[in-house]
Amino acid sequence: MVAKKAKNKKPVKRKPRKSTKRKTKKNGKNRLFIFILWLIAAGILAFSVLFVVVFLGYTGHVPTSAQLIEIKNPQASEVISEDGKLLGRYYTENRSNVSFDEISPNVIHALIATEDARFYEHRGIDEIALMRVLVKTILLRDRSAGGGSTLSQQVAKNLFPRNDVGILSMPVNKLREAIIAYRLERIYTKEEILTLYLNTVPFGENIFGIEVASERYFSKNPKNLTVDEAAVLVGMLKANSAYNPRLNPERSEARRNVVISLMVTNGYLTEEEGQKFKEKPLRIKYTRISFNEGPAPYFVEMLKPELLDWCANNTKENGEHWNLYTDGLRIATTLNADYQYYARQSVTEHMKNLQGIFDKHWSNADPWRRNPSILKRAVQRTDRYKQMKKAGFSQEQIDKAFNDEITASLFTWNGIEQVKTTPLDSVKHYLRLLNTGFLALNPKNGDLKAWVGGIDFRFFKYDHVLSQRQVGSTFKPFVYLSALENGLSPFDYFPATQKVYEEYDNWSPANSGGHSDGYYSMEGALSRSINTVAVDVLMQTGIDNIVSTARELGLEADLPKVPSLALGVTSISLKDLLFAYATMLNGGTKVEPYYLCSISSADGKLLAEFERPATQKGQLNEVNCRIIMHMMETAINEGTGTKIRSSYRIHGDFAGKTGTTQNNSDGWFVGLTPNLVTGCWTGAEDPGVHFRTTTYGQGAFAALPIVGKFFNKLYNDPRYKKLQAARFPNLDQELLADLNIPRYKEILEIEKPDNLLDRIFTGKSKEEKLREIQQPESAETKKGLWQSLKGIFKKKKK
Repeated sequence: MVAKKAKNKKPVKRKPRKSTKRKTKKNGKNRLFIFILWLIAAGILAFSVLFVVVFLGYTGHVPTSAQLIEIKNPQASEVISEDGKLLGRYYTENRSNVSFDEISPNVIHALIATEDARFYEHRGIDEIALMRVLVKTILLRDRSAGGGSTLSQQVAKNLFPRNDVGILSMPVNKLREAIIAYRLERIYTKEEILTLYLNTVPFGENIFGIEVASERYFSKNPKNLTVDEAAVLVGMLKANSAYNPRLNPERSEARRNVVISLMVTNGYLTEEEGQKFKEKPLRIKYTRISFNEGPAPYFVEMLKPELLDWCANNTKENGEHWNLYTDGLRIATTLNADYQYYARQSVTEHMKNLQGIFDKHWSNADPWRRNPSILKRAVQRTDRYKQMKKAGFSQEQIDKAFNDEITASLFTWNGIEQVKTTPLDSVKHYLRLLNTGFLALNPKNGDLKAWVGGIDFRFFKYDHVLSQRQVGSTFKPFVYLSALENGLSPFDYFPATQKVYEEYDNWSPANSGGHSDGYYSMEGALSRSINTVAVDVLMQTGIDNIVSTARELGLEADLPKVPSLALGVTSISLKDLLFAYATMLNGGTKVEPYYLCSISSADGKLLAEFERPATQKGQLNEVNCRIIMHMMETAINEGTGTKIRSSYRIHGDFAGKTGTTQNNSDGWFVGLTPNLVTGCWTGAEDPGVHFRTTTYGQGAFAALPIVGKFFNKLYNDPRYKKLQAARFPNLDQELLADLNIPRYKEILEIEKPDNLLDRIFTGKSKEEKLREIQQPESAETKKGLWQSLKGIFKKKKK
């Protein structure tokens, strides 16, 4: 059947379909949204996993709260003077800790304004800054976008150094520091965290903490830092080398002003105050106190073995031995910081001048030109030579190495110079340099007051307070003391004639300048340092007796039993020599060196106290010791030491003795006052290097000026001016009058008339009166006519 065709049927209307483009766009948005959600979820998951990994310590140790409570940084042990000033340190890190109240508020304000303006508001983590760092470093891989660390996080970084974990190093370390910072904030107060930060932060030049930085750049305690000084130090924290005020003063000043501006912005300064401090010129007072620099590096080095021994034999409460380099011990000593300062200043001033004279004296010639073995010995003493020899190099290879060009830092009196040179030329440079040792001590109790072992400890480790060198004429007072002890009279005269001592290989000593005429009293011979008389007196006294007296004075050095002993051919250290003089000044009572007073812990707890050694009264006669001191006063007033008075204007009681060795290799001077025994040695490291004439090589020229400058500076200090008023123990007035005889006679005259008058009025000769003074118990047994007559008119006691 065929369907009929519908008539007049309307077409059906259909809804239009959505466009494929619009549908695709919507689907894309959905997928992007879902992708972002997945990404966020993955990020949260990754962060959670990372957090757990870091928290559990798989990427580096994360200290527990208990461990953070016991935080202990390596802290330098400090050597302190008797007046409480720092002399030197022992350390692995040059760090000293201070408490919050020992830090200037200027430092605190500058630090917070610059490093963590919201410090008092957060709990150790600045979440906004941390998120910024995480996004930039993880998503954008921008390693320069660091920042955002709070002071607490920086403390964590300083205490627990970062670890390298590849591309995740930045986020891992930041997260680890955040965890540690959060724990720190739960344990410590804000003030304690600031203190911890300022005690741990590095300030360049291998120094740590605000105290050492304040001392290094401004020579003051951190409590006394001004706003601009505080801004300089805080400014260094961004880059301590780039903003070092010594190395880069212009950059440092610009950075300082940025810090001051931030202090204004954060309300710590007004605009006017900020402008005032910005306009101040940058000034530093640079002082280096380290293991080899500072006021007393030779003394600190001398002290070290004794301190290490103490640490090895003493333990802390936890049973561990004390560590000199990390436990922050405070070591109290007898050194006086002012004495030490004046001593170092005097050494520097004189030795710089003396070296200039020495260089001009030799001009372009080498002092060892007639004795090449001096240079050979110097080369063989070097570490380079010893190491090459030990490694089996031939002499030819060693010689070649010593002539190869190198870059070296050389000590000069104009500062350290970086030069291109050869090892051989470097050896020659140091071989020409003169060196010195200076020591000051209290003769009454043995306290060491100043110790300078050389011109620069960084380059010259050998301590010339302890080195043994020939003492020259400084030995002569011991000869004359022994003569008095063994019956020779101080009123006798001795010929200055040059003699030949046949039994000692025809040895014939001469006097300086060749003078050998006339006759000298002991006082005249000692004060003018007449060699021929000193040897004559030694021979009359007996060499064994001289040695015995030297032992009584405390000298333990090898003393050769030859006539030249009178001229100081024996080698003695400056320290031992001065303690022998101290014994003589004390009238025969011996004192031992005392320098270490006590050791305390970093928190001030006394750990050990060291007693001063007891004095020992020996067999020497007190009167004879005082006579020798009187003779050495004459050496200062009329003899070889007159420059003390004329050039250095030293007033008050002063005794002394110069010393010069053969060929002018060693110059000596010992200067004594009632309260101080001082001494100085000068010379080159090798005795073969020396001045060619006694004009420059003698002790009065080479060594005396250091002692003279020291006392001049000391006595011009108002705090020590009263030391000039001290007086030596008085000699008996009659003996003093008897000793007032001519020091020199061209012709020896018989003095019987004087002796006759003595006998008429006293019944005794000068020698007999001296013996009575030496042995006062026998004085009452004999009375002269004059004493008897005086006794008649004495009022009788009822």
